[in-house]
Amino acid sequence: MESDKKNILIVSRSFYPMNSPRSFRTTELVKEFARQGHDVTLLTVKDDEYHIPFEEEYGVTIKDLGQPKMPKIILNGRNNISHLIKRVFRRGLYQLFEYPDIELMYQVKKALRHESGYNLLISIAVPHPIHWGVSWAWREDHPIAKIWVADCGDPYMGSTLDSFNKMPYFKFFEKSFCRKADFITVPIEEAKEGYYREFRDKIKVIPQGFNFEEVDVSTSKYVKNKVPTFAYAGGFIPGGRDPRPFLEYLTTLTLEYKFIIFTKNSDLIKPYLKKADGKIEVRDYIPRDELLQFLATMDFLVNFKNESSLMMPSKLIDYHLTGRPVLSIRSKSTDIPGETVIQFLNGDYTNQHRLPNIDRHKIKNVCQNFLELCKVEHLVLTNERL
Repeated sequence: MESDKKNILIVSRSFYPMNSPRSFRTTELVKEFARQGHDVTLLTVKDDEYHIPFEEEYGVTIKDLGQPKMPKIILNGRNNISHLIKRVFRRGLYQLFEYPDIELMYQVKKALRHESGYNLLISIAVPHPIHWGVSWAWREDHPIAKIWVADCGDPYMGSTLDSFNKMPYFKFFEKSFCRKADFITVPIEEAKEGYYREFRDKIKVIPQGFNFEEVDVSTSKYVKNKVPTFAYAGGFIPGGRDPRPFLEYLTTLTLEYKFIIFTKNSDLIKPYLKKADGKIEVRDYIPRDELLQFLATMDFLVNFKNESSLMMPSKLIDYHLTGRPVLSIRSKSTDIPGETVIQFLNGDYTNQHRLPNIDRHKIKNVCQNFLELCKVEHLVLTNERL
């Protein structure tokens, strides 16, 4: 094992205890690489309360990116002129300057000044300024690592879910990191279409991964609920991962049911709560382990398909781990499968969504996919970085 031991640097804004797909990605990679005996350094926004115990438990090093100085623009819940002005201002800053995430580019560049000698560097986005910062810091006379892998959950310039296209000048940043990175990793094959054609030969598919052995939902043994009870956990995107057509359909049913939604994006749901007369309930996020225990008690779970084929919700892996059937719904009103919904409400899960080839999502296999990229470190990869 000693000869295979790697010195690995991971750069990510999102990490434990955050609840997000990119946080889970980072956390699982750090833990598994450490379990396998590699020297792991994580560069993130360090929180001593959580991260010092994490370092001690897993034998990793966590270095601080520093707290952001650019303040977020917080929207209140009131629909007044002040709210509208703030909303427009926030959207404008984000659209024009990638504010406030653009600060990460400077933080990453500064933090990487004294980092070098790694076998493998994995930068994790979103947000994409993480990659931009690595690209800015990467110089011919400053080899941070032998291999740089830019791991992308969602495309940036090629994103199709946002209501607005990215400003054309951000193409410079996208092409810079794509040119310098040795590999770009995406979770599904279809995501390759979200990147510039000239870089697609660098793209490797490495799916989201979890340690299945750490997930134990046996304490939440499933017992059929008195009324059909189902749940969804995650964010929403108007027109992309949009719950409104499904909620509109549900509120027309006279059948008894209980739909529990864990989300921070409640604006799209609020208009339906009164119409549902208590049948739809919104809750805030809870820790992932606690959430899985709860989801395991549901009759079934709901997945809202991305209207873009470039992304696959990582929650499908969590759903699989709970052992409960999954009703997969498209976000267009004309595509609500009414007959299938009624079947689910009646306990018939014949048409449930099935996740193929689940073994590829095991974290051991995912880490091995990354380590395989180190085997090409003897090739001359620096030419395209310059």
